[in-house]
Amino acid sequence: MGDSTVSKWSAGVGYGPLHPIMAGVNHGFHLMFNLVTGSTGGFNPSDRDRDIPFSAKDEPATLPRVQDLIIITESSPWCTVVHNERGVTMGDVCSTIWKEYTENYVTDAEFNVLPPRLQEQVKRAATHNNASGAAWNMYYNTPAPNRYKRVDWLRDKYYFDGLSKKDSYSIQRLGFKAPNIFVLNLTS
Repeated sequence: MGDSTVSKWSAGVGYGPLHPIMAGVNHGFHLMFNLVTGSTGGFNPSDRDRDIPFSAKDEPATLPRVQDLIIITESSPWCTVVHNERGVTMGDVCSTIWKEYTENYVTDAEFNVLPPRLQEQVKRAATHNNASGAAWNMYYNTPAPNRYKRVDWLRDKYYFDGLSKKDSYSIQRLGFKAPNIFVLNLTS
């Protein structure tokens, strides 16, 4: 992907295993990543009145660099695998999550396991998410009736709020833990 500026073996800043921006603990930059639109940017938490571009997107997401990250979330049943032979970057994480949640649909079987109240919330989220897109989105990207994208499943929690290590949750969800498994935290 877009990581040509950072060599797989280049030295990184002193962090590990997860980049402070990905962990949500960077005091000078808070990542604002909208899973509905795919837009990324940020702000300085101590100076919130101006937006900052996400210029660190080509930096490694982890140290040491890995070729695969497995991302799960407590908000959905899916597992996102981010792959880059040269080492996963923060841009890879954002673009892969966005594609996984906007290009894949919820199956009927997945939708039917939701209680009726949550099904209605997913339907409302889909209506909102489709209406919030650009005008051309209605023409080119209109989903079939009763087809919901994975991002709709998230309802109102579609902003990135960091990645974290939760080995007990990894074991509960996947049956194992590994150093490259992270939990995606989302917020409204």
